[in-house]
Amino acid sequence: MFERANGSDTAAWRLQVMVAFVVALGLTTIGILYLPVDLWAKGYLVIGLYFTVSSSFGLAKTLRDMHESDKIAARVSEAKTEKILREYAEA
Repeated sequence: MFERANGSDTAAWRLQVMVAFVVALGLTTIGILYLPVDLWAKGYLVIGLYFTVSSSFGLAKTLRDMHESDKIAARVSEAKTEKILREYAEA
């Protein structure tokens, strides 16, 4: 189970990440529900937990998109540089 050459994750890694996410979120939710506080306090904590998780997904997607955009810009710049060097070497 090694990482493939193209940079994608293995199936085992994806499974481990998904299971860890579900277990962490589930156990935290159960812990909140068993707290010895009023129902409104439990609801507030659960809403806060799920909002934090939702925000984390949004942040991760935004950072990934920024990274991919930077990679594309670097490729374009590298291609322009190679074209200029090729034209200079031919002259």
